[in-house]
Amino acid sequence: MIAFVTGPVAALAPDSAVVEVGGVGMAVQCSPGTLAGLRIGQRAKLATSLVVREDSLTLYGFADDDERQTFELLLTASGVGPRLAQAMLAVHSPDTLRIAVAQGDEKTLTAVPGIGKKGAQRLLLELKDRLGAPVGSAPGVFSPVSSGWREQLHAALVGLGYAGREADEAVTAVTPEAEAALAQGTAPQVGALLRAALQTLNRTR
Repeated sequence: MIAFVTGPVAALAPDSAVVEVGGVGMAVQCSPGTLAGLRIGQRAKLATSLVVREDSLTLYGFADDDERQTFELLLTASGVGPRLAQAMLAVHSPDTLRIAVAQGDEKTLTAVPGIGKKGAQRLLLELKDRLGAPVGSAPGVFSPVSSGWREQLHAALVGLGYAGREADEAVTAVTPEAEAALAQGTAPQVGALLRAALQTLNRTR
């Protein structure tokens, strides 16, 4: 198993990054929030999970070990593939998912693109004894970005499949949150802003 990769970021795409490891470019599938914390040419360390299929070997990357472990636990639920598990972690932190499952919160799960009411009910039943108790991780787990957060957030939303107009509206909706962080002397965290933006989009649908 490849537990993590570390090295300079050689390339970035809407849903993946290439990390140079020992002279080899490792393609890693990542959520928009994780990608938002990466910069081409800068060193990065990503926790990883290798998903093996009959016709492919795909490496998925995460901001930390907790996300990776949660991803692997989500895959044990019927009907949850790597893409859906990754989308769940793009919208919610591991602790948010643990709390939602513990409280039987369907609304939190249906905020994830691709999960409807029936799917949420099934997941709540299947994951009840698998995710464990909240561990108290901070809701913003991605690297803070002091500049260019608008462009990165917009790109992340488009990467999740939202139209450009929807992404524009969501960015506008969370701008006060980002400006409040800047006013306090802290950099806006794209991961936290992404979750807030997705909640806004979910309410307008």
